[in-house]
Amino acid sequence: MTNSGSRTAENGPHPELPHFQELLDGTDWASLATPYGTGESLPAALRRLLDLDPVVRAAAARDALDAVTHQNSIYEATVPVALYVAAILNHPVTAASEHAHEADLQLRHPTLETLLDWIGYTAYDADDERVAMGERHFGEGFLDACPDMRAFRDLRPVIYSAVQPFLTNDNAKVRNAALVAAIPLTEHHALTGHRNQLTDHAHRLLNTCTDRYKRDRALDALNAWVHDSSTLENANDIAARELRTRMADHDLWWASNGTGEYAEDPPF
Repeated sequence: MTNSGSRTAENGPHPELPHFQELLDGTDWASLATPYGTGESLPAALRRLLDLDPVVRAAAARDALDAVTHQNSIYEATVPVALYVAAILNHPVTAASEHAHEADLQLRHPTLETLLDWIGYTAYDADDERVAMGERHFGEGFLDACPDMRAFRDLRPVIYSAVQPFLTNDNAKVRNAALVAAIPLTEHHALTGHRNQLTDHAHRLLNTCTDRYKRDRALDALNAWVHDSSTLENANDIAARELRTRMADHDLWWASNGTGEYAEDPPF
């Protein structure tokens, strides 16, 4: 794998997820762009994601994932890293800390949850809303000018196939991370039929989870899929939604009044 832009087109057939060792050995990492240069240091960090020591794995996650993540953008090296992460989700070492006997260890070094969270963040960086924003600013050829984002979007069915089994994981944090990762992946036309299953999982998350980010993602998904989420909202959800609305109104006001001075009071 030397060029992420040569991936299968979004409407074409979808390849199977390669074995993680094949990805590691068969990718010309040094030729792939990252936010900070090239990916020559990535193989060592990716290997350490399977270290038996959870502390080493936690450090490797920072080294590998932060190296291809910057300002909500998809880089050339992001695509093979995403495939590698998806390919090791079911590796016994990856989930070791989720089943640790020491409860504190589970909280400090949850490798599987960390990897699923990263897939979710990356998928949102390439979702339909992000594309629409790009097209508003740069025109309809936005995706043509962003082959790395297009490559990730093409591979959403492959990545989803690795995420889906964790929707029913025994660990609630893993289940919730898997759901939030799965939601943007199902924007791909081949995956929209999975949304009914995700709806049930979203209901369960909203009945049990207090994480603000994950609750917002689940509620946004239900609303986008035209499901009534009003009975699932709590007081904090309503307050957060109202705050986002006020902030959006404020941003719109500034966009419409580009002088930088108040012609009238902004909508606070």
